[in-house]
Amino acid sequence: MADLSSFDPNLAGNPNNNIFGLPFTEEESQLVLLPVPWEVTVSFGAGTSRAADQIFKASLQVDLYDPDVKDGWKAGFFMRPVDKKILLKSDYLRKEAELYIDYISKGDDVNQNKFMTKSLKEINEGSKFLNNWVYEQTSELLNNGKLVGLIGGDHSTPLGFMKAIAEKHGDFGVLQIDAHNDLRKAYEDFTYSHASIMYNALEEIPQLKSLVQVGIRDYCSEEFDYIGNSDQRVYSYFDQTIKERQYEGETWKSIVEEIVSRLPQKVYISFDIDGLDPKLCPNTGTPVAGGFEADQVNYLFKKVIESGRKLVGFDLVEVGVGENSMDANVGARMLFKLCNLMIKSNS
Repeated sequence: MADLSSFDPNLAGNPNNNIFGLPFTEEESQLVLLPVPWEVTVSFGAGTSRAADQIFKASLQVDLYDPDVKDGWKAGFFMRPVDKKILLKSDYLRKEAELYIDYISKGDDVNQNKFMTKSLKEINEGSKFLNNWVYEQTSELLNNGKLVGLIGGDHSTPLGFMKAIAEKHGDFGVLQIDAHNDLRKAYEDFTYSHASIMYNALEEIPQLKSLVQVGIRDYCSEEFDYIGNSDQRVYSYFDQTIKERQYEGETWKSIVEEIVSRLPQKVYISFDIDGLDPKLCPNTGTPVAGGFEADQVNYLFKKVIESGRKLVGFDLVEVGVGENSMDANVGARMLFKLCNLMIKSNS
């Protein structure tokens, strides 16, 4: 464990240290954060591939006192460096994906265009490579006894991590905070699209026993039908329904208790930042009006842990990058809460 005798948690974050200005190495840290700089298949705004660096910078402004988990940071948090090779691969394939999306938006036949056919193959193969890379990185960390969190990148990034969680922990459930269901099959012909992450997880990970989605407010009939045919493996709390229940007198406390009751003992949190009100994440890839305040989501996460359920992993994805620093600022604070709750859950 790191020598903290000369570290003052009340001072400004030291940029020469790691995430949140903490003086831990990876070996000394109980929780390791893996940045995944990938946004190949995003269908609207880009920028999330560079979110981890921005979150790191903003994290130096986060005070280390958390009334819910006092001194949680002393367990050690460490963020690995961004892998520049993955970022370069994302940038290259993103350009191909932009051309492909533009091409199909005009209704042209992909099979009649050899360049587009080649591009689609490269993009799908690149996404498989990314999934395997994430799986290998997170498996290594889990097998070394580390708690792990993933920082995206777009929402396609955690599939390999979920597979590693399944191997390590067996049956588990996912609590997804999101404006979107992400249940489309091969959206825009991309097998591992950001809009297909939960479809792929459900189809490829049998240990994923239940998916509870909260805050959904932008979805298609294909996704709605998938939920209805899931035999209650998927349960979606739509934003409109949540708001109407509150307008008619129900409390957020009672709704949260119901949400938590649908989760199994082991829980993975998948947090797409666009589940929040877009005023808190204006540069996220696909902002949608509505959504949560940050404290509502933190309350839900807190109640999951207080229920005695075990948090086995989490991701924070779709944090945008823009001139307004709000995205990284909010992202860093939500990340700190997740890190602390992960420590508390596994203490």
